[in-house]
Amino acid sequence: MDPLELLAHPVRLRIVHAMRGGRLLTTAQLCERLPDTSKATVYRHVEMLTAGGILEVAEEERVRGAVQRRYRLRQDRASVDPEAVRSLTPDDHRRVFTAAMATLLAEFNAYLDRPEADLTRDAVGYRQHAIWLSDDEVLELIEGMRAAILPKLGNEAAPDRTQYLLSPILFPLEDQPDGVTSPAS
Repeated sequence: MDPLELLAHPVRLRIVHAMRGGRLLTTAQLCERLPDTSKATVYRHVEMLTAGGILEVAEEERVRGAVQRRYRLRQDRASVDPEAVRSLTPDDHRRVFTAAMATLLAEFNAYLDRPEADLTRDAVGYRQHAIWLSDDEVLELIEGMRAAILPKLGNEAAPDRTQYLLSPILFPLEDQPDGVTSPAS
């Protein structure tokens, strides 16, 4: 299964999110991170991600007669290359976007279900802004967001860090006026 097929599923995408930051987690620890998902489902999707090369076994140890595995995310396999994205049909994009939104909703619900959830303290935000931008301004906005986000993507899990889910989404709300081209053209 190619990385796009593996990553375009809400449970598998949540597992990938949980593994980011250099974490080594067992399947049982992943089940704790996804309390709204059955253990059988988590185990099945960990198996699929491992078979697809997105997760790998980092450590094994015997615990009460059973082998406990700690998994690691293979960063080099946990993304979809731009060429694969360009080859997607509109229906493929709908399917992938739906999986991303289902993942976002599941993660937000899991957050809200935690007894210690505090939206103010945790600086939770989900605003939407409809803004008017020229082609150059769109590119400038994207570059500014990349400049702010990319340096943080390499951060590893640490006691003083909390993992946040950041989901930038950008698309035009209406057709371009005649004679105007989009930045992707």
